[in-house]
Amino acid sequence: MASKLQTSSIAAPGFYGLNLQESSVTLASGYALKAQNCIIDKYGRIGARQGWTPVNSSVNTDLGSSNAVEFIFEVVDGGSNQVLSAGNNKLFVGTTTMTTKTVRNATNSGDATYTITGNNWQGAAMSYGDVSDFQPHVYLAQASHPMLVYHELPTSGGGFNDHTSGTFGYQRVGDAAALPSNHTTSTFMPSWVLSAYGRIWCGGISGDTQTVYFSDLLAGTDFQNGTAGYLNMQEVLPNGDPVVAAAAHNGNIIFFGRKNIAIYANPLDTGSLTLIEVIYNVGCLARDSIQNIATDVLFLSDSGVRSLQRVVQEKSMPMRDISKNVRDELMSAVNSETDLTKIKSVYYEKDAIYLLTLPITKFVYCFDTRAPLQDGAMRVTVWDNIEPKSFFVTQGRDLYLGKPGYIGKYSGYADNTASYRLAYYTNHFDFEASTILKVLKKIGWVIIGGTNQAVAIKWSFDYSENYQATTYFLDAATVYEYNNSTTDAISGSTEYNIAEYSSGIVIDRFNINAGGQGTIMQLGLEADINGNAVSIQKIDVAIKKGKTLV
Repeated sequence: MASKLQTSSIAAPGFYGLNLQESSVTLASGYALKAQNCIIDKYGRIGARQGWTPVNSSVNTDLGSSNAVEFIFEVVDGGSNQVLSAGNNKLFVGTTTMTTKTVRNATNSGDATYTITGNNWQGAAMSYGDVSDFQPHVYLAQASHPMLVYHELPTSGGGFNDHTSGTFGYQRVGDAAALPSNHTTSTFMPSWVLSAYGRIWCGGISGDTQTVYFSDLLAGTDFQNGTAGYLNMQEVLPNGDPVVAAAAHNGNIIFFGRKNIAIYANPLDTGSLTLIEVIYNVGCLARDSIQNIATDVLFLSDSGVRSLQRVVQEKSMPMRDISKNVRDELMSAVNSETDLTKIKSVYYEKDAIYLLTLPITKFVYCFDTRAPLQDGAMRVTVWDNIEPKSFFVTQGRDLYLGKPGYIGKYSGYADNTASYRLAYYTNHFDFEASTILKVLKKIGWVIIGGTNQAVAIKWSFDYSENYQATTYFLDAATVYEYNNSTTDAISGSTEYNIAEYSSGIVIDRFNINAGGQGTIMQLGLEADINGNAVSIQKIDVAIKKGKTLV
């Protein structure tokens, strides 16, 4: 007698994200072995990431269409926020139109002598002055470049902090003549900068990588007077470990060495700065991998993306490896990077994702920060073709991406009108009967979105990558109309009172007749995304069990 048809369901496909570290046959069904150009949405479904659209209407001639925007920063100034950017060794201001800006001299009477040889800027914003002279300032640091400040320029011939011209621009911080006593404008070239606790903190100066400098309170250009000063990290970080970046978290200031981390309390009162903890043998590989996600700080280390999370009860900051499920693949990609300063990251609070881009391999690792898995890792997917060179989240909650010739905005479901490939593959599963032959009969899918979208359904057996496949076209959304007249019901009119209504989000339930047999199975779905979102809600598999294989 023929065996009964047996079914099994994957209720939340890909809910746990990628797992490439463990034996795939023992993985829970919520894990994926491929999640390409996907996110985990707020409902726990795996679906397509968004694409990008250009923000600037035309390419600036000083940038050119082949040079990427490698730095983006927003100046928050009431209702007239400004976006700074850099690329092709130039500085720009603006979005719809990217205007090239030069570095002005101390009196704003002409251009300063300033040669830009890279685009690896880091920005930090801190306002200057009191209510009577309140001005936004942005400080820019890049290795081998004198530090810059973007602010309202003085009237031509005026003093450095004479904010009367009504025109914003760049000047050298050193032109304020308040640098640390052991530096001049030509030597004060920090590679990192942080605005925190009412001060500018910076360091990473060539030949002086273990010194951290901090400005006077609310005076980011003054590193000499008042409560300005420095920390000699040579006494804290062993073996000449350079400070590569800093972060502020939970009332502390954290200095990341290449191999170690130092945490100081009381940063508001620099006279009472206190070393509270040094974490040895774990450091930060890339300055721009550090992101404060409000409840935590994430960064890229030699062993993957780490979480520096404070436990108040223990008064300590233990770390979690949030990339442990993809660690080997991630670190292999990181090791391919020839310039770690090109690695960028961003925390996009709107979608609760931490993005880490690796420009050589062209991978973007997307970590969902909503809630960690039971093993402490975060759910992760990989984007393989969007290739941002920089990131920034604006006050208006837009995620900007640096692209060749453009500032891009993360939105829509096409990459500047081009399609991109979504791919999701399950783990290898055996219906909890690893020695019994299974004959595949049907695969049922519940797909949300993707109106009239072609999807490729794939399946294979016994770890083979020789997939069987079929193509299915998702349902098209229906548009309803009413009061649509094509006759001359009103004199002089042929059509009036037209209103169109979409039938809502498309939910497509369909079954695929499938064939083949084996003891272990894997399923996959691929689709070219070009204008419509696609999410996977559920997968059902119907099989008949065959003989037992010993």
